[in-house]
Amino acid sequence: MKTFPMFLKMSGRTVVICGGGEQAAQKCRLMLKTEARIVVAAPALEEELADLERAGRIHWHPQAVTPKLFGGTALVFVATGCPGADAALHALATQAGALVNVVDQPDLCDAVTPSIVDRDPVVVAIGTEGTAPVLARQIKTRLEETLEPRLGDLAALAGRLRDRAAARLGPRQRRDLWRWVFSGPVRSAHARGSEREAARLLKQAIGAGRVPEAQPAPVSLVGAGPGSRDLITLRGVQRLQEADIIFYDRLIDPGLLELARRDAERVYVGKAPGCHSWPQERINMMLVSAARQGKRVVRLKCGDPGIFARGAEEAEALTASGIAYEIVPGVTSASAAAAATGTFLTERGRTDTLVLTTAHKADASTPPEWITHLRLGARVAVYMGVSKAPEMLRCLEREGIAAQIDVHIVSRAETPDQRSVTCPARDLVRVIAEQEIANPAILFFSASCAQAGLRSTPAERTQHIA
Repeated sequence: MKTFPMFLKMSGRTVVICGGGEQAAQKCRLMLKTEARIVVAAPALEEELADLERAGRIHWHPQAVTPKLFGGTALVFVATGCPGADAALHALATQAGALVNVVDQPDLCDAVTPSIVDRDPVVVAIGTEGTAPVLARQIKTRLEETLEPRLGDLAALAGRLRDRAAARLGPRQRRDLWRWVFSGPVRSAHARGSEREAARLLKQAIGAGRVPEAQPAPVSLVGAGPGSRDLITLRGVQRLQEADIIFYDRLIDPGLLELARRDAERVYVGKAPGCHSWPQERINMMLVSAARQGKRVVRLKCGDPGIFARGAEEAEALTASGIAYEIVPGVTSASAAAAATGTFLTERGRTDTLVLTTAHKADASTPPEWITHLRLGARVAVYMGVSKAPEMLRCLEREGIAAQIDVHIVSRAETPDQRSVTCPARDLVRVIAEQEIANPAILFFSASCAQAGLRSTPAERTQHIA
């Protein structure tokens, strides 16, 4: 970010607006929404500004401008409409140490005026650092449509009752209360104009010392999806924003953690191949411990928590400790890998059987049963199979079907490093070595296109290696 968004406290502070024309009037209208003392410095005032001065809503400074005028100001707007005068006034204000905005001259701006959605005391500021003001206005329009006009009044009501809630409820109960207020019947009643009903419901909940409706389980096993952070579900984002503590995996997109509350604790529990600094038993224990401390816990897992993510083991540990949990599904890696390469996991009349399996079994001594599913119309997706490629090839050769199987490999799906390669199964080990393919990757096994008469993968999306 070239500019840092921040809200300035304006009550009792002075804002100086240099200029007496329409540009100055525009900035004056904006500042009149605040509780700032407004001084307009100009030899003469246009009609709107003159009316405001006569009404006592602004102070007029017709005298010569010196650095003294800008001393101790919260903000200075320079809006004379004359580039030369603007530059000179900017120099004087800067000399006095003021924060300055020069209209239509971004290079002279210490502060940039955003597009604003005003639901006082709820205020949304939208900025594009001057690159796309039309986009900022479009976003503003969308938010204006989304946020009900009286939302600020509900926020003000919550503010008046905040101390009462703090006296009756603990920290987590308070978060549950405000979540219920702003996403449940209180907000709905207020939005339809039933403000007394909304206030009654809120006061009733505070007086009872509990939230009337059931809240999410204290532990959420959340699927983050693979690769790009925009593949997480809306419910997953909501749970991140509600969490007190987040336990996250090695392959999680770091940008996902930016969606969490700023004060949420983040604990890395990733496992690298051959280096299990966080064994599963320890993770289970940490989830139980955090939940028992009254924290709202998110276990953030790459892909889907129910597909080769050891989510069941964590759920069993929580159940054994009497702790409720919920599963928030995510986009599994096989789905993302297929979509990212323009293919489909199933196709009517072509692929009617899909098998999801892993190359890393708890009992490494047993043979891979998935080989029995390799027939026309079937597709087998093997998770994290790169390191096991030699063993899988030997199994195919023992079954006498290596020459009849194609393999589609997708590595790091939905990331900038995504790679996709298709090859005959007999060349699998060689191709992985030559192409330097590494986990995380999905290997799709299916009857070869030549044998089955299936469509080839589009050349523009997948490299085919014979």
